[in-house]
Amino acid sequence: MSVVDIAKPAAEATGEAPAPKGGKKKLILILVVVLVAAGAGYWFFMKPASGAEKAPEPGIVVKLDAIQINLADDHYLKVGIALQASKDAGEELDGSKALDETISLFSGQSMEDLSRRAFRDKMKKNLEHRLDEAYEGEVIGVYFTDFVSQ
Repeated sequence: MSVVDIAKPAAEATGEAPAPKGGKKKLILILVVVLVAAGAGYWFFMKPASGAEKAPEPGIVVKLDAIQINLADDHYLKVGIALQASKDAGEELDGSKALDETISLFSGQSMEDLSRRAFRDKMKKNLEHRLDEAYEGEVIGVYFTDFVSQ
């Protein structure tokens, strides 16, 4: 065996092809990228929000006088509402926006629709949504205190 033979790597001496350089590095790099992507996906999409918005605390209930609203086919609805204010709303709450939204929502409805509980519940949720926007979160609920149609 010559000096040249001793210097040859064992793989060349046995006739095997040398392993590609950087193969392990590429595998480790791909693994790190996959783990980082999985962690980022968890962080943005699966992680529970630590600062989840709490439901507002209820404050005063403001009962408004009942009003009459014209329905379809010459019928009318006498409806009274009470507003559940949030604690942040304070002690005074102007009911004019609530009455306006109630008139706007219920005007022209049919007695047949209003006689169905599911429809009334849908209308109440609609009214709550409108009042939440109109009062910028100061009204957190609405209650019907009168609901008579003729």
